[in-house]
Amino acid sequence: MDALDPDDPRPPYQQVANNLRAAILTRKFEPGEKLPSGPDLSKRYGVARMTIQQAIRILRDEGLVVSRQGSGVFVRERTERPVGLRPHLERAFEEAHVSVDFAGFSGETLHGAIAEPLDKIRAGRLRPASVSVRLLVPDPDVPWTLPATVNGMEDSPAFRKRAHGIMQRHTEAIVDTVNELGELGLVEDARAEIRSCPTVPLFKLYLINDAEVFFGYYPVQEHTVTLDGSPTAIWDLMGKDTILFHHSADANDDTIASQYVKQSRMWFDSIWNTVSGEMNR
Repeated sequence: MDALDPDDPRPPYQQVANNLRAAILTRKFEPGEKLPSGPDLSKRYGVARMTIQQAIRILRDEGLVVSRQGSGVFVRERTERPVGLRPHLERAFEEAHVSVDFAGFSGETLHGAIAEPLDKIRAGRLRPASVSVRLLVPDPDVPWTLPATVNGMEDSPAFRKRAHGIMQRHTEAIVDTVNELGELGLVEDARAEIRSCPTVPLFKLYLINDAEVFFGYYPVQEHTVTLDGSPTAIWDLMGKDTILFHHSADANDDTIASQYVKQSRMWFDSIWNTVSGEMNR
């Protein structure tokens, strides 16, 4: 039996969900594979059938499993549908060493997803030995080709100033929280940094623990904002509800998923170590 931790403050169904999620992400259960039956899982974890049902519901909502009437519960094929960032990020913070690299426009989605695991560290419910966060955003002090005004496709300094404020609000909140965890002694090695690059990304990229990648496109849409007191139509990058596609490395370095993670790391490091620089705060 895989006994649950009696000192873990999380309810049993969350512990079971976390255990099964880890098994799926590390491919102990392969895509398309059938999970053990409810009674078998109940016996395995020493919990009630209702607890297993609640755990499976969590995994189903995350897009990791699918229930087939009369057949059972199966690990969802990776290409069937995208999955959410938040549960994977929260699971990553259960590891001893946590690394999160982000490249994108504002960091708003990451700010929302990372807040809970950082709060859990502050509350003593998670105790990673190290946390490293790197944030790569566009330089607001140089002209942009996008976003641009609808009328004339021109760069807008006023819009860049507005976007800079949004970037600061989300990215600096992440950096300050991570660094504070180190200062308080809650994480032995806590480091977070923001850098800007001279190009505006048309996508968002998250690399988690050098094992998972989430990738999503920024669609260009017309967006009217008030700049210098006047409504202005902007071709904007709208990424808050962008669908993220997930790739998870496995033991075989030659698989597409493993190569995707490896190449994403190479791309991020190449930008971070060459043309990026400290962003004015």
